[in-house]
Amino acid sequence: MAEGLRERKKRQTRQYLSDVATGLFLERGFDAVTIAEIARAADVSVNTVYNYFPTKEDLFLDRSRGIVDRLSRYVRGRDKGESAADAVLRELRIQVEGVSPTVGLMEGYEQFMRVIEGADSLKARLWHIQQEALQHLEGTLQEECGNGPGDRTANLVAGQLSWVHATLMAYIGGEMVAGRGAAEVSRDALILLDDIEDLLGEKVLNYARLPAE
Repeated sequence: MAEGLRERKKRQTRQYLSDVATGLFLERGFDAVTIAEIARAADVSVNTVYNYFPTKEDLFLDRSRGIVDRLSRYVRGRDKGESAADAVLRELRIQVEGVSPTVGLMEGYEQFMRVIEGADSLKARLWHIQQEALQHLEGTLQEECGNGPGDRTANLVAGQLSWVHATLMAYIGGEMVAGRGAAEVSRDALILLDDIEDLLGEKVLNYARLPAE
């Protein structure tokens, strides 16, 4: 369905506000910037900012929805013969090898990470996002395997796959903050993914495998 004019304007305004706020956060730090200052810089009212972003954290972490359902999308899109872990590892390798901004392999990511490190409220929000993503993945695995809410295997596998993603992102973030280039970090991150796969048990690697035919 084509995007209407109103929806497009709302999307563009949301992106504009996020861009203005992010510029201020990168320049001065998250805690030093107020919503009122963001509104003045964007030439809008404070209420307009709050209409699009309920909290200041939302302005900086405006793409969190994509993080919440990321692993679930990978699992649901797995190919014939693939397990949940196969799909997650495949997709992460594609992004790492492609030096994708989706996994933090981009110029300026170190600045983004430094803003987070300097603000306890952002670190707390990221933790909540990670927990929401874990719960989302647990539900996806339960649905995909036809098991009920009490299926502990789905919960345990979700925890392992979440660990894979979190470990990769933490590594990339740390290396980028240390000043390494994205292409160089990409090469080492691929080796890290191989090491991570070696640590996963057979039950995790084979869970939710689709039939080959």
